[in-house]
Amino acid sequence: MAQRSLARLVPSFNQLLAISTALRVVLILYSEWHDAHSVVKYTDVDYRVFSDAARFLLNLSQENHAQGPLGSLARMGDPYTRATYRYTPLLAVLLTPNEWLHPSFGKYLFAAADIVGGVLMYKLLTSIILPATRFRQQEGLREKNQNTEEVRDGGWTTERYATALVAVHLLNPLVFTISTRGSSESVLSLFVLSTLYCALKGKWNSAAILLGLSTHWKIYPFIYGVVCLGVVGGHAGRDTRRRNWLDILINARTLKFTALSLATFMGLGALMYAIWGYTFLYESYLYHVHRLDHRHNFSPYFYLIYLTYPSSSASQDPLDMPLWRRLLRSPLTSFVPQMVLSLGTGLLFGRRSGDLVFAWFVQTVVFVVFNKVCTSQYFLWYMLFLPLLIPRLRMSRRQLLAYIGVWVGTQALWLSEAYKLEFLGQNVFFTLWIRSLMYVAGNCWVLAGIMGCYAA
Repeated sequence: MAQRSLARLVPSFNQLLAISTALRVVLILYSEWHDAHSVVKYTDVDYRVFSDAARFLLNLSQENHAQGPLGSLARMGDPYTRATYRYTPLLAVLLTPNEWLHPSFGKYLFAAADIVGGVLMYKLLTSIILPATRFRQQEGLREKNQNTEEVRDGGWTTERYATALVAVHLLNPLVFTISTRGSSESVLSLFVLSTLYCALKGKWNSAAILLGLSTHWKIYPFIYGVVCLGVVGGHAGRDTRRRNWLDILINARTLKFTALSLATFMGLGALMYAIWGYTFLYESYLYHVHRLDHRHNFSPYFYLIYLTYPSSSASQDPLDMPLWRRLLRSPLTSFVPQMVLSLGTGLLFGRRSGDLVFAWFVQTVVFVVFNKVCTSQYFLWYMLFLPLLIPRLRMSRRQLLAYIGVWVGTQALWLSEAYKLEFLGQNVFFTLWIRSLMYVAGNCWVLAGIMGCYAA
């Protein structure tokens, strides 16, 4: 009876979309009022950067012009004239209506990407993921009740269960506040979901192109490529003589997938370079390679960088530094373990198309936890897969509460100490670093638990 009552609380999918859309529209309208009446703004600083970049793109001048070989032909400004704009020029192009239509156009665009992503989730759940789980077997009990919505499993139809899972994403406060504050993460999430959708549908050519687009937008989705190769190559080598990893990863199908994905990434990059020149290459990609972010964030690497960050009086020549300082500052210190774990888990779990969601989730968690910069915004990268992964998890209520408690608790511990540093000006760098280590340990424990609950 309790399950039946709970199921009845779930709205239809169209109602969920209407509620989610209305919520985002209200928050965007509120953001305009709030920003006009408060010193502390609702709108993210990044949104102002995006908007300024779009303005520079539209307002061509002698000091502000595209600097690539085809820049003069394109007759466009340079979005990188805006300091701290370190994204693909395509983002600035998308937000040009901020100038000639409405300043909040970009927020509505990002909110719309949230909604479209929810639609893709729903389609994946109802057409592929749920039918492949035990829930589909339970739904078979309604053979004699095909004209009724309520079934013996507490009223949970496939559509209703899928709607509840999508609600986990669309009504997540972290998701709708980030997009309505003006962060572009929802666009990347939509690209990643589209890639996953095509992959699970077996449309590997489209998946390869979308993976190249996603990687152009932000570099980290390239880690998903190794899983795609494992699945694509596995289809190409069904006989037992071709079960070794070399044959799976290198064959005609995987080479085609790689070529399409790489051609998309390189083609977009070449076009951006032709118009905006080396500035695009440096700000979008090269800057992030040697970036030294000593500002506090969840990553424990921030403290190592803080300890070795050069002062204004110190020599900037790395050869003049002690070896230990160079090692701590080197991007390889964080990059090597991060890539080994991210790509290694992809190779380990990326063998069947049915495990794509699980493999991508594990890869993304590892990538985020061990990244040299980690903020709450990055959590969306792996939370995106949770609604699609939940049907395959078999965990008790006690486990669920424990995992949520540790995940939230380690963040709360970190934030309470970060508050002392950011707002009270206390020198708590070391204790904050200890809590960063606790955050890493807690997240790894939660990930291990989820992996143990996965029903392969």
